[in-house]
Amino acid sequence: MSILKNGIKPAMCSDHAGYELKSFLEGYLESNGIAVEDFGTNSAESCDYPDFAHPCAQAVESGKCYPGIAMCGSGNGIAMTLNKHQGIRAALCWTPELARLARAHNDANVLVLPARFITPELAVEILDAFLSTPFEGGRHQRRIDKIPV
Repeated sequence: MSILKNGIKPAMCSDHAGYELKSFLEGYLESNGIAVEDFGTNSAESCDYPDFAHPCAQAVESGKCYPGIAMCGSGNGIAMTLNKHQGIRAALCWTPELARLARAHNDANVLVLPARFITPELAVEILDAFLSTPFEGGRHQRRIDKIPV
């Protein structure tokens, strides 16, 4: 089972601290036949994560892309920015189990990774868990319906 939608690319973004991991994961996905929409950054030169998080979030909110995958050094700044968008439920995950719970219980639509704190191999495990876990619905939907302000 995969949450990927036929014909819709996942969105990816990062700042400079997440650039190397973003490039690695983009290559991993593409080697598995999954093309991505890359919203930048495109180098390890210092930059500001909101410049890339907002366009990524807008693409996921509009349905142009699904899901989103984002990263910065700690994951916190980019997650905070993404979650300013009403239609985004970005989850900062540093283990596969957190990724599974974010999908199953929170219907997270953007995976956020702390690039400076996890290995590329662990990032792949987390990404695979996120992409393979469906939303459980039920009582969790009621809670999600209460998130927007």
